[in-house]
Amino acid sequence: MSDSDDDVPTLSTHTLAALQEFYNESRTGRDPSTTQSEQFAVGAVEEDWRMSQFWYSDETAAQLAEEVIREAGEGGRIACVSAPSVYQKLKQGVVDGSARVSAVVLEYDRRFAAYGEDFIFYDYNEPLSLPSDVAPQSFDVVLADPPYLSEECLSKVATTIKHLSKGKVLLCTGAIMENVAKELLDVKMCSFLPKHNRNLSNEFRCFVNYPSRLLCC
Repeated sequence: MSDSDDDVPTLSTHTLAALQEFYNESRTGRDPSTTQSEQFAVGAVEEDWRMSQFWYSDETAAQLAEEVIREAGEGGRIACVSAPSVYQKLKQGVVDGSARVSAVVLEYDRRFAAYGEDFIFYDYNEPLSLPSDVAPQSFDVVLADPPYLSEECLSKVATTIKHLSKGKVLLCTGAIMENVAKELLDVKMCSFLPKHNRNLSNEFRCFVNYPSRLLCC
């Protein structure tokens, strides 16, 4: 066999472009033909139980999005920490007021990097390992849904929340974490009952540290 370059197969420019497009779509999980509503739909990225992912129902995601929009105010900034369902609902363009706020999603799952600059890689084991352009106390509302029901996980996520928030915190986690959540973030349990697309074995609740409609609904 010859080692000559003449024997090395080559690909046409068109084929290379097609392969690059396929690679990009596979890497991001995004189909360029999808609409904004489809691209940001809850469930557009499938749950991965290995990462303790359980998406909210569409109704719950919408109600939580409405809450953070109301509390952030005109031009407000919202951080969704391990809560991609709410981020998606904020960006889908179906909730009143969503165009008046901005939102980012802090996630360990790099599939959400498909959302571009709104995506911030986040590992709760390194709660303050954030990009330099994410300034302390730069978000009007921080909504967080720690991936695990443990004091260790909540404690580390609380460190992130305190770093990001100007004050308002909306925490979504198991009811069994109530005392720990109060101790760490001075939050109260809401009457509002969040629901997921899949039934969870643990009772799930929301907690806030500000006067909220969720407290009494």
